[in-house]
Amino acid sequence: MELKDDMNYLKRYVQNHPDNRMAWYLLGKQYMQEGKEAKANYCFLQSGSIYDAYERKQHPLVNEPRQILAVWNRKRKRLLLGARTSAAALVILALMLAFSTASSEEDAGEAADRQPMPGIEQAAGQEPGSGPRIAFVKPAGGDGTMLGNALGVLLRSASQTKEKGLAVSLEQDGKWRKWTGNTRLLAETERQGTGRAGVSLLDAKACDCLPDESTSARKSYTAWSKGQELRWTLSSAIAHYREQTSSWPSKLEDLVRPYPRNMLSGSSKAMKALFAPLLNVMKAEAAAGTGPQGGTGNEGGSGEQNAGESGGESVSASGEAPLSKEPLSIIVDKSNHQLAVVSGDVIVRSYAVGLGGGKTPSGQFVISEKVRDPNGRSDGEFGSRGMALSDTRYAIHGTNEPDSIGKDESHGCVRMARKDLEELYDLVPLGTEVNIKSGVLPDQAAPIATRFRLQPAQDETNSAKVYDWLD
Repeated sequence: MELKDDMNYLKRYVQNHPDNRMAWYLLGKQYMQEGKEAKANYCFLQSGSIYDAYERKQHPLVNEPRQILAVWNRKRKRLLLGARTSAAALVILALMLAFSTASSEEDAGEAADRQPMPGIEQAAGQEPGSGPRIAFVKPAGGDGTMLGNALGVLLRSASQTKEKGLAVSLEQDGKWRKWTGNTRLLAETERQGTGRAGVSLLDAKACDCLPDESTSARKSYTAWSKGQELRWTLSSAIAHYREQTSSWPSKLEDLVRPYPRNMLSGSSKAMKALFAPLLNVMKAEAAAGTGPQGGTGNEGGSGEQNAGESGGESVSASGEAPLSKEPLSIIVDKSNHQLAVVSGDVIVRSYAVGLGGGKTPSGQFVISEKVRDPNGRSDGEFGSRGMALSDTRYAIHGTNEPDSIGKDESHGCVRMARKDLEELYDLVPLGTEVNIKSGVLPDQAAPIATRFRLQPAQDETNSAKVYDWLD
């Protein structure tokens, strides 16, 4: 084959087999023949012991991160990456370019095509493109590797469209990532002119250093994460509306209607601002064939299959693990009395629930009805909210027996504590998939710092029906 054919083949191969060190080594040799030393160095570092064996020496950049962090500890301040920086900063630049330029096997035009569309990355209520570029990485290969991956992703982004970037790692629990668990802020970048980016290391364990002040970054991430929860709920509602009507909603009010067409239980100022840009993004993705197909689309159901054996969502060669675009779904785990709202491999919320043992059916359902104050009261046997499962007598609802939570005392329904139920009711829209099975969720529910709430806008009660769910 010609050199170009060899290169294209190896690029595709390492994308499909990122753990094959020999492939990384061969790709590095190809880059060396083209004179692309930075990309070659990145590939050689990925090849690890294969490089050592064939070259009969250790790669000279292997120990650079330790030297960089030692310099960082001595200076204890932000380092500027650019042509006029100190020699130590130039070492960082060389290493980061190895990550940033080689992490994507594409030219600048292709890289730009992969950037998030306006309105999808910023916190709710902000103008499109004004928020930080949030990059999620997984805790794989140790803290040093994770930090290197984070910096590579951020610096590549800093050279393109985003002024600021923040690398984040969600708590990993088996194959799941916990949205409300122990979230680590790893590093922050800020573009400061052509070829210059300010870098802050934020996690002491990851950098083995005295980290920069992270209060501002934490505040920025908290605002962004609240917006992301709105995006999950609103995009799920839009997707289910399209499934049910074969059309797109033209306005937010199409989703916020009185019972029984109450796709969403309410709205907010931030959701109103988010609707139009998010709808445009979803339409564009649907036209390009890159958006979610609605629901999980698998027999395993409700995100559990998407999570996969090692956490599920695709991890790029740079180590980035983006959030799933799949609609929110619900998993009920009968073995540990847990209910989780998930998207891909991310547990957005999890709660302890009461079940009925063998009376609670396993299988896949959808939320076919949402009602506020079933049977005209908020303190009855079904509590303040009810969500019917596929038009059966099984439902997710409240209870006037709070001690039954965590036990098998229901007649088959899923019982929830009032605060948990009311948050779930606002979080998931009509049409949400519910999968009931065993042995798929972590044993402990993740803590919830701030409840998700929507402002009621329509009448969601139903006085015309006497509900006789199995309880």
